[in-house]
Amino acid sequence: MRYYAIGDIHGHLDALKQAHALIRADIARSGQPAPIIHLGDLIDRGPNSRGVIEYLMAGLAAGEDWHVLKGNHDRYLERFYRKRITLDPNTRTGLIWFDYRLGGAETLASYGVAASEKGDPIEIQREVHAKVPEAHIHFIESLPLYKQTEHVIFVHAGIRPGVAMDAQQEDDLLWIREGFLEDDTDHGPLIVHGHTALEAPAHFGNRVDLDGGTGYGRPLVPALFEGRDAWLLREEGREALLPSEA
Repeated sequence: MRYYAIGDIHGHLDALKQAHALIRADIARSGQPAPIIHLGDLIDRGPNSRGVIEYLMAGLAAGEDWHVLKGNHDRYLERFYRKRITLDPNTRTGLIWFDYRLGGAETLASYGVAASEKGDPIEIQREVHAKVPEAHIHFIESLPLYKQTEHVIFVHAGIRPGVAMDAQQEDDLLWIREGFLEDDTDHGPLIVHGHTALEAPAHFGNRVDLDGGTGYGRPLVPALFEGRDAWLLREEGREALLPSEA
């Protein structure tokens, strides 16, 4: 079966719409519609996280064949809303969500909430409860952590090698780098993930990283998967995404 996939969006609604336009163009050329998998990190860093969530919610409500996975940045919003948590222990640098390098303040600004590292979390949470629709929090909380198909596992960050999918830990699926990125064993299905920003999407043989750095201003490039074969979608058409020789 065919699947399209889109990596980390990070609040860039225009880039998301452009990625969907490239997918629609590819479907028009091939005459073969297919589901679209969004790999998480819908929010943070970009200017319109609220718009991204509203766009995806509206598409799903309209019956679009879309799947949206949860990313670690998405979990920041739900945790702050529910429990006023700003620090995830998986952030090795000790940064809190409002630090400009993580981008939580930009997300809340898209809802009209001013937040900073020096702000009072109690007051910020109170304003968040007033201005962030709880439906958006329910949406994030409901997002699955992965989607498994016959040939591909779609997930935000990656998997813990050697662990069955039903035994994977949420923190690994949302955060893992060490122990996964350097592992070159065959996981069975191809692992398609984001989370680790590259200069452009890349194929490593046993995995594909689709995070081309949209959160840092680079293009959001969607991909097509048929079995384990992969193509990037460009304005001019498909570009084969082959395993690197490195």
